[in-house]
Amino acid sequence: MYDLSAVRRDFPILSRKVNGKPLVYLDNGASAQKPKVVIDTITRAYAEDYANVHRGLHTLSTISTERYEAVRGTVARFLNAASEDEIVFTSGTTEGINLVAYGWAMPRMEPGDEIVLSVMEHHANIVPWHFLRERQGVVLKWVDVDAAGNLDPQAVLDAIGPKTRLVAVTHMSNVLGTVVDVAAIARGARQHGVPVLVDGSQAAVHMPVDVQAIGADFYAITGHKLYGPSGSGAIHIRKDRMTQMRPFIGGGDMIREVHKDGVLYNDPPMKFEAGTPGIVEQIGLGAALDYLMGLGMTRIAEHERDVASYAMDRLSGLNWVQVQGRAKQRGAIFSFTLDGPAHAHDISTVLDKKGIAVRAGQHCAGPLMDRLGLTATCRASFGLYNTFEEVDALIDGLELCHDLLA
Repeated sequence: MYDLSAVRRDFPILSRKVNGKPLVYLDNGASAQKPKVVIDTITRAYAEDYANVHRGLHTLSTISTERYEAVRGTVARFLNAASEDEIVFTSGTTEGINLVAYGWAMPRMEPGDEIVLSVMEHHANIVPWHFLRERQGVVLKWVDVDAAGNLDPQAVLDAIGPKTRLVAVTHMSNVLGTVVDVAAIARGARQHGVPVLVDGSQAAVHMPVDVQAIGADFYAITGHKLYGPSGSGAIHIRKDRMTQMRPFIGGGDMIREVHKDGVLYNDPPMKFEAGTPGIVEQIGLGAALDYLMGLGMTRIAEHERDVASYAMDRLSGLNWVQVQGRAKQRGAIFSFTLDGPAHAHDISTVLDKKGIAVRAGQHCAGPLMDRLGLTATCRASFGLYNTFEEVDALIDGLELCHDLLA
């Protein structure tokens, strides 16, 4: 059974007030709040056990190293990876995608080679490929969504041609909430010999993820959306792809030997982790993933599905609210505009006065905004601690916006 009241007690910030009102936090798509176990884990790591990892033989270094490296196995369990050696620690999805861009794609792509993207991608899964377009003449091929925001896997596969070298696609849109059948895309792309990178920033938060079942070559996640610290994250890379990659960042830890006339690199995944890492951030991520797995990702998904269904029903009852995207498979993310002159920033400001936190802007999704013909939307993104009552608070807040801003 999913004990929502108990879950909410795990998050200290949910008891505070904003502008004299109880906090209604609906900006989880940008960054989620942290449970007490994560906060306590971070505090303990700094207060009791902190030292640099890997290179020390003293007690604190040994403790820090053991706790830090244990997280690799935690991430592997969370994603159902075949081995923890397929897990590379990063500062988040953005670094993970750049690692693939620089370490795998850049050395093997020539002018005219193609990368297939969807118009729903976050800038983190667009800009690194633009670097390759600008610097190496790579061609970006865009796959559109339908009017409801669905991305047809076959449309992605149909975009693959003889010069396609990579498909890079989100698992869940951070704007529309659309859930993409990335397993079908990976399965079809494999028949063409084309690797697939999946941006799992949103999806991994809201549903069970099995990277072996999905079959993608690269799957990136970010910690701060997973109720963990900012600056934490990981990317799952299939072992055969790891062997094809060159290091992205050079420094300590990613080498075995350094001489005047050359270097000998460490084995993967250490080969791709240079310098002193985000030790405490990654330890905090491990605590967050343990917390999520303790609740059960299936139960979390069921709770969020109920909240999302209720939110859609209530939003649909406001004929002056335009919800963007109504895909068949979607998560608890709602981007919307109000009829009339009200700008998303104005709506967000009014809601904030009621203690309701939403996001306003383009949501780092410029091509999708162009596709929708919008300059900005408000986005309410729900998480594992949100309630039906908070949906009602959002609706009350939107009615106030309509009265004030229409």
